[in-house]
Amino acid sequence: MKPFDLQPAHLGNEVVKLAPLRADDFERLYAIAADPLLWEQHPNPDRYKRPDFENYFEGAMASKGAFLVTDAVTGAVVGCSRYYDYGADRSRVIIGYTFIARSHWGTPTNRALKKVMLDHAFAHVDQVHFQVGALNIRSQKAMAKLGATVIDEEIVAYYGEAPKRNFLFEIRKVDWQG
Repeated sequence: MKPFDLQPAHLGNEVVKLAPLRADDFERLYAIAADPLLWEQHPNPDRYKRPDFENYFEGAMASKGAFLVTDAVTGAVVGCSRYYDYGADRSRVIIGYTFIARSHWGTPTNRALKKVMLDHAFAHVDQVHFQVGALNIRSQKAMAKLGATVIDEEIVAYYGEAPKRNFLFEIRKVDWQG
């Protein structure tokens, strides 16, 4: 099996395109992230504020696994997601720090994004985990629709933020239907 590239140059499908996040993507991404409703159920509901989002973005860049997500048809920026905490010895990776513009809520965008990322991950690992805030019902429902199951509860210290209670969801390669 070839090494897992956490940030390949091109991933995508007919709904979304993913490109490695670059420093000059900040303003375009913050234009979406500045919406307080995006973060109302998130463990850090202040991430719409510029200093909080700057911290998020710094962590995304440092991860070397983050992507700018665009609409495959229009080319508009619609969000961000990343791979992190890869463990070859454990054959697993985490997908998270995902947010999607409200204009794309209720559309195939989130599922298409996760499908692209899961398909790529399962070429290299046997398990994918997702850390979801304990109060983030919207994301928990999205995980269930993907077929993920809760396997644990944990306290997570997001990059530069205070620790928060999360549920750990899992999808195993043997169960992934795509």
